[in-house]
Amino acid sequence: MMDDKEIIEKLSSLCQLDIDAFHAYGRALEHIEAAMLRDQIAKFQSDHERHVTDLSALISRLGGKPPEFSRDFKGFLLEGFTALRSMTGTEGAMKSLKSAEEMTNKRYGDARSWDMPLDIISLIQSNFEDEQRHLHYVEQSIDNRVWEAAGVSPK
Repeated sequence: MMDDKEIIEKLSSLCQLDIDAFHAYGRALEHIEAAMLRDQIAKFQSDHERHVTDLSALISRLGGKPPEFSRDFKGFLLEGFTALRSMTGTEGAMKSLKSAEEMTNKRYGDARSWDMPLDIISLIQSNFEDEQRHLHYVEQSIDNRVWEAAGVSPK
């Protein structure tokens, strides 16, 4: 079993990932015109915010200091990438979110195998299930070009 210091480091890394995803979602939302997509993407952004809150509580409980709710260097790169892709409109914004969700899914998928207390693994599993749902929705939206059905131009 990992010691508390190691657990804090790993959870802080996941927490920062969700902070960065939250900010990337905010950037993408600026370019998504279809109301139904905006509403769902805003809910996913809220999921990332909840993940940050829950992980921060665990980090504090273990005696650590949770990351600030601001982007780190990777977060600036992710947000910049999202901003650039999103400039092409809804389709670009959704494709940038797909990349972000692939990254969060991989990291949470890996985290499920960490040797940690059951309550922490349970939270990681729950967050992973959210990430899977996000990725599935984003992929389906891109595949079906749902913004066109809503009468929104892809650019």
